Amino acid sequence: MATLLIVHHTPSPNCQALFEAVVSGATDPDIDNVRVVRRAALAATASDVLAADGYLLGTPANLGYMSGALKHFLDQVYYPCLDSTRGRPFGYWIHGGNDVTGAARALDAITTGLGWRRAAEPVTVTGEPAKSDLESCWELGATLAAGLMDQDSG
Repeated sequence: MATLLIVHHTPSPNCQALFEAVVSGATDPDIDNVRVVRRAALAATASDVLAADGYLLGTPANLGYMSGALKHFLDQVYYPCLDSTRGRPFGYWIHGGNDVTGAARALDAITTGLGWRRAAEPVTVTGEPAKSDLESCWELGATLAAGLMDQDSG
């Protein structure tokens, strides 16, 4: 069974709504043979990353950058996971008040350095999430999970 790891920082109701939509998509009953593991960014470890076959990352955009919690997670796992996780699929979502470009640029740079393969377009949302934003997050979760359905773990 494949494992999808969702690492998130959800400090606000808007971030929580996007996270819940991602989880709902990833755990859709039509998706078989995929275990979905959810970890708060400050609780996720290199062991979690090494045990997973794909990744979803969620963060608010704070002061033009990803949250400190998600950055801390990525700093902690970068070198321990660098060689072992190359080519694994990932996706991400970002919520911001008015601009998410700095956070997206940073996530793109770090995941490129890790050698992860973007398996879906990022979802970026500013302001209060609209129904279409929640649907995009659902699709993001479902796309990553469905892509792992036929993959053997490890």
